[in-house]
Amino acid sequence: VQLVESGGGLVQPGGSLRLSCAASGSISSIYSIAWYRQAPGKQRELVARISWSGNTNYVDSVKGRFTISRDNAKNTVSLQMNSLKPEDTGVYYCKAETLGPDYWGQGTQVTVSS
Repeated sequence: VQLVESGGGLVQPGGSLRLSCAASGSISSIYSIAWYRQAPGKQRELVARISWSGNTNYVDSVKGRFTISRDNAKNTVSLQMNSLKPEDTGVYYCKAETLGPDYWGQGTQVTVSS
């Protein structure tokens, strides 16, 4: 499984960004895809997860602001991020979860700053 993230960048507080994660390879082995983020000096944390059936869950700090969605036909998972805050800054990674190993993308930088 290969994952490629895109859509990061610099945005002002209160702004929006949309991240995308494109999956290729052994797609049928994936049962969920998750977005994680890692801020400087902090551990990587789960932000949101979506199963291939569409069930979602979010970390409390992003509920009501972020929306994870998937397009099975295009093998992509998106993370719509609204009302961004400086504390959302970090490198965002997508992870494909399978019954075997998990797979990570290379990450995309999100910076929220005025």
